[in-house]
Amino acid sequence: MNEYELYVYDEIQSWRSKLLKKSGFVKGLTKKAQNKFNSMIPDRAHKVITEGIKGMVKATLIGSNITTKKDQYHHLSLREKDRLLKEKLSNYKKTAAAEGAGTGAGGILLGLADFPLLLQVKMKFLFDAASVYGFDTRQYEERLFILHVFQLAFSNDDMRRETSKSLNIGINIKSVLADMDWHVFQQEYRDYIDFVKMLQLIPGLGAFVGAYANYNLLDHLGETAMNAYRLRLLKEKPKDY
Repeated sequence: MNEYELYVYDEIQSWRSKLLKKSGFVKGLTKKAQNKFNSMIPDRAHKVITEGIKGMVKATLIGSNITTKKDQYHHLSLREKDRLLKEKLSNYKKTAAAEGAGTGAGGILLGLADFPLLLQVKMKFLFDAASVYGFDTRQYEERLFILHVFQLAFSNDDMRRETSKSLNIGINIKSVLADMDWHVFQQEYRDYIDFVKMLQLIPGLGAFVGAYANYNLLDHLGETAMNAYRLRLLKEKPKDY
């Protein structure tokens, strides 16, 4: 490893420690509040989220609606790839924040529209991240990997640990990722975002909550994706490189 790769390796270890750290007392209280709040939300709102997630999964596996350019970053060093992804992430965060503020200010109907729109932004970012680090999303297993990165970012403690094991590459990707549990995938994502995103539907709070939540959700996803792909690159790097 060169000097920058050693620096990245240390960053990955810090990220994994933070990722696998057990949620604290406040997180438990938030979960209880979330369950209480969700029971008060109309079924229509929950249905919008569910259908949005189903559509995202289907589109991701087919890959037909993603316009990411392929094979354009192979010549870049790891440092250059990291810098490029951070630039792209900055733009995605601004887009997500603006979209969240706009839909949040528009009342409950536009607030509901934010769920599938934000999913599209997240997935487009993940396809871009895969491309930046040199992975071909035309391959089915690479699209499954994207979904696992998504799940790693937006799931509870136990699921994060299980998903982290799957993404600790060094084994055949296709054999590990072939058995995605779609019901669990959907429920984990909903449990992660429901509380803060449901607050977006409250009149007077929508615009602020929408912008703040979307910005931070993209920031969290960006950190997860960057380190997951960095880990793959370092593990798959030829020994004589």
